[in-house]
Amino acid sequence: MAIKKPEYKPVNIKNKRAYFDYEILDTYTAGIMLRGTEIKSIRLQKVSLSEAYCYFKEKELYIKSMNIGTYEMGTHFNHDPIRDRKLLLNKNELNKIQRKLEEKGLSIIPLRLFMSDRGLAKIDIGVGKGKKNHDKRESLKEKDAQKRIKEDL
Repeated sequence: MAIKKPEYKPVNIKNKRAYFDYEILDTYTAGIMLRGTEIKSIRLQKVSLSEAYCYFKEKELYIKSMNIGTYEMGTHFNHDPIRDRKLLLNKNELNKIQRKLEEKGLSIIPLRLFMSDRGLAKIDIGVGKGKKNHDKRESLKEKDAQKRIKEDL
């Protein structure tokens, strides 16, 4: 009896709340340092970016609260779903991001998780400023106007 292998869809997981809650000023693409069963769960799209954020620890960038679900066929070596994971950027990009963070009110938010052409997990992060409630209402009005224009065409 053959074991049925899981089928993988193209991975493109977006943080829908990021563009609603933040005004994104800059974006970067980073690699993620993962453990064995984490990449399998990512390929099965068992990831949530909604509560995740990034922070610096000793000149290295980490992502916190990114939930990668446990792998069903994993053994006792399965990973912890909500552990801090190191993001891989070059030193110039890290210094640039750290200088921007020194400005008041800026945060690093994960925007999108995807698989590269070589099969590596990558994440788009954005340096952004939090929106106020009136800014959020205005962006909703703009989206509604764009929808109406599309419907009229």
